[in-house]
Amino acid sequence: QVRLVESGGGLVQAGGSLRLSCAASGATFSLYGVGWFRQAPGKERELVAAISWSGTRTNFADSVKGRFSISRDNAKNTVYLQMNSLKSEDTAVYYCARGSGPYTAVDTALSVAAWGQGTQVTVSS
Repeated sequence: QVRLVESGGGLVQAGGSLRLSCAASGATFSLYGVGWFRQAPGKERELVAAISWSGTRTNFADSVKGRFSISRDNAKNTVYLQMNSLKSEDTAVYYCARGSGPYTAVDTALSVAAWGQGTQVTVSS
């Protein structure tokens, strides 16, 4: 049973930066695609960024392209979300998510088999 633990959230001013981390248990985490989702109050959960199991492919929501980056360190079983030039509309709970099968990508919530507990990101304007 995989366990995902997010950290790094907090309160930041608009224009600032945060780096979220997702630490996973399980020896096979490196074989799975991983995504970061977010959910703001009253809104649906949306995929923000995803990375392939090898780290060679990434994709981003249009709203964060050029501002966010995603990376992984498979030796540490950790995936990172670097968030720069933060805006008030980035305020949400951010969730780390592991894909449903080895070597498969995370592209929607339906492709997720495990979720973290979430970490709050609040951007003040």
